[in-house]
Amino acid sequence: MAESGLVTLSSAHDFATTLARLQAALDAKGITIFARIDHAAGAAGVGLDLRPTTLLVFGNPAAGTPLMQAAQTAGLDLPLKALVWQDADGTVRLSYNDPAWVAARHAIAGAVGPAVAAMQTGLDALARHATGG
Repeated sequence: MAESGLVTLSSAHDFATTLARLQAALDAKGITIFARIDHAAGAAGVGLDLRPTTLLVFGNPAAGTPLMQAAQTAGLDLPLKALVWQDADGTVRLSYNDPAWVAARHAIAGAVGPAVAAMQTGLDALARHATGG
């Protein structure tokens, strides 16, 4: 687990490909995408520039609900999110909150540990697939 809770991977692909690979992987796993937020488009809408930056909000209520049953405040961090973004050097990155950090943040322990571990494994696999890592 990253100390800050933030996990960031560099992508071997361009922005559009990384985002498309993430979305396709989520779809293939039957994971619901609740929202797609194009921050760059939002910035452009108010006359500001922002490098490509898109947030996908996704999850599975069967997986996330036990965490919220243990601590309802986990709803601040769930559903899961992944940010695909391009940095100032042109490198495309994918960032997400480590589920173990989310659990620690909300003092979730005990019986939901296996669910947190499964989220960690799943998110890592999705991120690695999307980035080619």
